[in-house]
Amino acid sequence: MTEVSAQALSPPWDDASITAIRRDMLRFARLQLRDSAAAEDMVQEALMAAMTGAKRFAGRSAFKTWMFAILRNKIVDHIRASAREISRSDLAARAEVDAGLEDFDALFEQRGHWNPDDRPSTWSDPEASFEQEAFWTVFDVCMNNLPEHIARVYTMRELLELETTEICAELGITSNNCFVILHRARLGLRECLENRWFQGEGR
Repeated sequence: MTEVSAQALSPPWDDASITAIRRDMLRFARLQLRDSAAAEDMVQEALMAAMTGAKRFAGRSAFKTWMFAILRNKIVDHIRASAREISRSDLAARAEVDAGLEDFDALFEQRGHWNPDDRPSTWSDPEASFEQEAFWTVFDVCMNNLPEHIARVYTMRELLELETTEICAELGITSNNCFVILHRARLGLRECLENRWFQGEGR
């Protein structure tokens, strides 16, 4: 490999690049962990791992993609460790939370379709909203409004892209429970985003 090509594959460790990517990594970690201190720790560990293993960056993906892959692995390990520490009191609390979520089910008819009075309004331009910093601030609030065990399952499946079987094994839940929890998470996020963002209040 020539010196020029080696330089082209080297991670950009300049201050501006690291500051920008660290900001994005921290936001991502906070969304996953709902814990600012833990998010800071995971980002720091990911940055240290990247610097230590910089020679493994082969340039087959973008530098940011490579960094986020490292961060994702750190977050997955952290969530797995946290999941094993769930106490019996936490499990009992889940039943109480689930009972409160039955109100969500009332929004649908028996066939699973929206009740006419509860049907969501049309979202103006969801794709454009994802590009706005303010949207992610509102999304963060909505994630934090979800019960912890529901947010954890949603995070593991939709944001960290773990397989359902792996989630069930880690959390000690059935596949049916997992699907129900994911349904409730999506419904809770949709309702929250409708109220806080897509109806104009977040803009």
